Amino acid sequence: MFFLKKNKKIDVMMTAFRDGFQSVYGARVLTQDFLPAIPVAMEAGIQHFEVGGGARYQAPYFYSNEDAFDMMDQIRQTTGPEANLQTLARGVNVVGLDSQSSDIIKLHAEMFKKHGMTTIRNFDALNDVDNLDYSGRCIVNAGLKHEICVTLMGMPPGLSGAHTHEFYIDVLSKIRAADIPFDSLCFKDASGTALPQTVYKTVKKARSKMGRKFPIRYHTHETAGISVACYMAALEAGANGIDLSMAPCSGGTCQTDIVVMSQALKGGQFDLGLDIEKLMKAEAFFKECMKDYVDLPEAVRVEPMIFYSPMPGGALTANTQMMRDNKILDRYPEVIAAMREVVAKGGFGTSVTPVSQFYFQQAFNNVMAGPWEKIAEGYGKMVLGYFGKTPVPPDPNIVKLAQDQLNLPPTTRSPRIINDEDPTKGRAVAEAMLRENGLPITDENVFIAATCKEKGIIFLKGDATVNIRKKKPQNGDDVKHEFPDGMPEKPEDIRSFDVYVDNEYFKVEVNDPLGPPRIRHYPVFPNPTFQTSAAHTQGGMNAGPGVSTPTKKKKDFAPAEGEIAVTAPLPGIIIRYDKKEGDTIKEGETLAVIEAMKMNNNIDSPTDGIMGKLHFKPGKTIDKSDVICTIKAS
Repeated sequence: MFFLKKNKKIDVMMTAFRDGFQSVYGARVLTQDFLPAIPVAMEAGIQHFEVGGGARYQAPYFYSNEDAFDMMDQIRQTTGPEANLQTLARGVNVVGLDSQSSDIIKLHAEMFKKHGMTTIRNFDALNDVDNLDYSGRCIVNAGLKHEICVTLMGMPPGLSGAHTHEFYIDVLSKIRAADIPFDSLCFKDASGTALPQTVYKTVKKARSKMGRKFPIRYHTHETAGISVACYMAALEAGANGIDLSMAPCSGGTCQTDIVVMSQALKGGQFDLGLDIEKLMKAEAFFKECMKDYVDLPEAVRVEPMIFYSPMPGGALTANTQMMRDNKILDRYPEVIAAMREVVAKGGFGTSVTPVSQFYFQQAFNNVMAGPWEKIAEGYGKMVLGYFGKTPVPPDPNIVKLAQDQLNLPPTTRSPRIINDEDPTKGRAVAEAMLRENGLPITDENVFIAATCKEKGIIFLKGDATVNIRKKKPQNGDDVKHEFPDGMPEKPEDIRSFDVYVDNEYFKVEVNDPLGPPRIRHYPVFPNPTFQTSAAHTQGGMNAGPGVSTPTKKKKDFAPAEGEIAVTAPLPGIIIRYDKKEGDTIKEGETLAVIEAMKMNNNIDSPTDGIMGKLHFKPGKTIDKSDVICTIKAS
């Protein structure tokens, strides 16, 4: 039996600058704001950082108007050449919800190597080893270290099927039998729901198979409240690396705080090899760096409901914020409760991107449109086999519904091979998009176009906007404070607090220069606009247009006599118009596509006619009832 020696050195990967940002801020963070915190963390002894991939690849283009490759270059320049900079990849999906063709999977590894990365952690939400094979070989061939993953989650109470230690070890055995090259092994639990006993048995058996010194890491989140227990179980079973984060991006939906874990291990047989005083200094500095960002209350708390509906930390806050922006957050308990059935009937894929988003989208549809009335495209393609083989067969009735609604047959073919044959995917398609928009054809631009599609083109054309959540309005204007006549507005006289009441944020200001304190409050976001998380899928819920007389303040948005206004049925981002001004259109034809709830939603014409004025450029954020375009009735 294998036992770790006393004071065994444990490698720590700092996740604050990727998973932490994704879990707390929906991955929307400006590079200039966090970059100074990295050297301070290095002073505490940290040399291993997670800095990109996952949602932190697309989010810079979608929300920060930054180039993710530039971000990676800046981080490498900051750390110097020796730091282990790690990113996250989703097997054949690489950095998005949709899967990619072979040439883009290969380009992913080459570009991340070119821009300073050391290691790519590679996982597949279905634990389909075929999805890890080609992608893993590309990572190694590009000169990067390959950390292969087995993905874990706890089954909702009353359900069984896969997700046992025997299942996870069987996946590991298949990885080894496929002769996939890898430098380290990670057991990744994105929802934080795998039980300590399962973690212990899994890691212990893996250690016996991999030998005494092979790098085995464990990754979990604090969302369900058992992360410290699971990390201890993993270490006691033989793991020699764990993932930790720093406040304000620790605990709750994030990884365990590095100071908390240091204290939990104090006096025992494991040593993180870090200076606790310098760690405290690093956390204080990081908090100062992030002080202007809005912290969602659900991001930093333990949520026991997660055991019943295993929503990953990196997706939970993005989804609640989307529902908050849509003014339907009151329906969130119903949606998260509906996930249990969606998981049970979907084949028990691990709830981690992209499958976690498929689960949420289907649960959302089941609540908002009626149980199984509308199959979300991602969920439907998953149960039909287009993302690989699910751990257990999906419910045959749901498979039939998906087949009928999506007009797709079930398949057992490799997703990568299907994508290689898809005329809408691959390098040639990305190059055509670039040429059509007059953009340079570089490897970086090809990868951006292939993985970010229309929103990547919007960025490359210079039409993207900064769309992050800070406590001050993003237009640079301070919120006007209102005080009684004669009451001075002096910074030293004001104490300011952020509070959360009835699903809204408020700034509460206590001013007491002359007598009893006075409290003034106003919404932090007086005019909230819908903002989605980092990735989007093709297709999605067809929301249909709203047809009404607009109430917009802009007079030029009003339809002329004989025209009909087509309004947005929900907040979102204009992805593209499928018709141009003057086109003849038929009732039911798609006029525009908006992204909402991480789905592309078609806005269809309510009538025959001629396309009138288009009111928004692609990439612009719109509110519910905004006039998207007008139609001249024929």
